[in-house]
Amino acid sequence: MVYNLNDKTILLTGGTGSFGQKFSEVVLKEHAPKSIRIYSRGELMQLQMDQKFKNENLRFFIGDVRDKNRLKRAMNDVDLVIHAAALKQVPACEYNPIEAVKTNIDGTVNIIDAAIDNDVDRVMLISTDKAVHPVNLYGATKMVAEKLIVQANSYSGGKKTRFSCVRYGNVIGSRGSVIPLFLEQRKSGTITVTSERMTRFWLTLEQGVQFVINCMHEMEGGETFIPKIPSMSLLELAKAIAPDAKIKNIGIRPGEKLHEILLTEDESRHTTEYEKYFVIEPEYVSWQKKSLPGGKKPADDFSYTSDTNSSWLTRDDLIRLVGL
Repeated sequence: MVYNLNDKTILLTGGTGSFGQKFSEVVLKEHAPKSIRIYSRGELMQLQMDQKFKNENLRFFIGDVRDKNRLKRAMNDVDLVIHAAALKQVPACEYNPIEAVKTNIDGTVNIIDAAIDNDVDRVMLISTDKAVHPVNLYGATKMVAEKLIVQANSYSGGKKTRFSCVRYGNVIGSRGSVIPLFLEQRKSGTITVTSERMTRFWLTLEQGVQFVINCMHEMEGGETFIPKIPSMSLLELAKAIAPDAKIKNIGIRPGEKLHEILLTEDESRHTTEYEKYFVIEPEYVSWQKKSLPGGKKPADDFSYTSDTNSSWLTRDDLIRLVGL
């Protein structure tokens, strides 16, 4: 069931990014929100987004998630918060580690405090597979952000504010995705892959948005939602995008994994599996928590990884999704 966004005031951090733009497009088209507040640092991107949408229900707030006072003002009378703002580029986070911590961790703390102080109904963090067994600083900060959001329910206490997470893999065509890089490289006749064995989970921006909206309906507070999505090897991805191009193997980059993990064996012990997604329930519950109905327990040694996935994208699937 889809969460009713009609007449709701939504705050979207990092709202000018790929997810924020698609979320705004989908919600304004399929729902009737009272307002979507775009909260981000870049005035130029806000101007461009305003000119693109031309919708009076879209409002723009210049602000940084590091600024708690600004967040508190922006969350005044807000019903829902979707926290998508983050420093995401792995090399940039490694080179500027303290800045990554200030935005991805301290910024999440500010989101929690501002939401509770404003009696926001629901807060959803957009997380990433990089948060699972992190091998780089970006992943480590998102792992901490997940745990902060889950346990923020204990700070909310008797208040109505509830916090949950959505964790998924690579988004087709988003900023930083390898697909735009491959599309550009095929002009030269050579595509570079870091490993021919490498696999990744994939979903479209629209699928990501719809999953977040659905989870806003399901959440009770403290869950981490993981969609069941297909995998594809990087080699097959390259061949699908540029079948006639030469493939050059350049080796795995620092801070990169060979395969992705969305759900670990340890997490599976407190996970429930549903038809289209998994739900990781919190291990430490100090608040009144309802368990989601239905579902089944996965095997004790189950893990959800991109190389052992039961669902795989075909070349035709990718061409259809990317619009090649």
